[in-house]
Amino acid sequence: MPVENAVEEALMRSIRIPPRPSLLVDLQRELAQPDPSPRRIARIIGNDVGMSGALLKLANSPFFGAARKAKSVEQGINFLGINQCAALLTGLLARQAIEGKEADLNAFWEVSARRAQAVVFFSRKLRIAPPDIAHTFGLFCDIGVPLLMNRFTDYAATYADACDDAVQAFTAVEDSRYSTNHAAIGCLLARNWGLSPDVSWAILLHHDYRVLDDPATDDAVRSLVALALLAEKGIARFHSRQLSYEWEKGGDQACRHLGLSEDETADLLDELHEAFHTER
Repeated sequence: MPVENAVEEALMRSIRIPPRPSLLVDLQRELAQPDPSPRRIARIIGNDVGMSGALLKLANSPFFGAARKAKSVEQGINFLGINQCAALLTGLLARQAIEGKEADLNAFWEVSARRAQAVVFFSRKLRIAPPDIAHTFGLFCDIGVPLLMNRFTDYAATYADACDDAVQAFTAVEDSRYSTNHAAIGCLLARNWGLSPDVSWAILLHHDYRVLDDPATDDAVRSLVALALLAEKGIARFHSRQLSYEWEKGGDQACRHLGLSEDETADLLDELHEAFHTER
């Protein structure tokens, strides 16, 4: 084995990837049945008050446009659909499994939830990705960030430098310092947790905007990467940030892949902005 590969493998082993939660195993087992039952899924999560409440909140959220209000977990599952419900629960389990400083994690999960909402919003508007896949990808896109924060004491500074780098790929800044990056770590967790291959590949590639023009990359993966860029632009606007370097690096390719004109992109971002403020 080459020395570089041995060093990289040792490094990867030193980063703690949380094991797949037993509740997720139970949920995925039920989803693998020929006819998954909302009642059995409701029973699986019924003892977890936090999960039950979060599922009902999402079912009644304007991002899912429910005409009626769900009053029970089983009803919420029926309104959302089994796959979307599973996506939400997977995200909640991730939140329970990731360790770190509470203030850092609260900010991280807030942005992740906002991104998941935005990716679902755009996927529905453009009809290019199943909402459950969009939601899972949006939520897990940066899941490697808190894992690297736990491993490297100076990671917060690296993250800030990568955010402020107008030229290099975000992951290139991480690679130069740690010989790994949050996209690679996030992809590993997604695979270990049995998430969709489209999700794990999109996590791996979500800062490599060359794939948007690469027909050899699966179209579903490219679409998720493009949606993440749109979401990034929308979140920057929500936080009153005028400039998004990620959008500057890949926005044109994302719009081209999604078949959006400049005016259509602006309209979509306006609609997302309104949805964000409606939710508040």
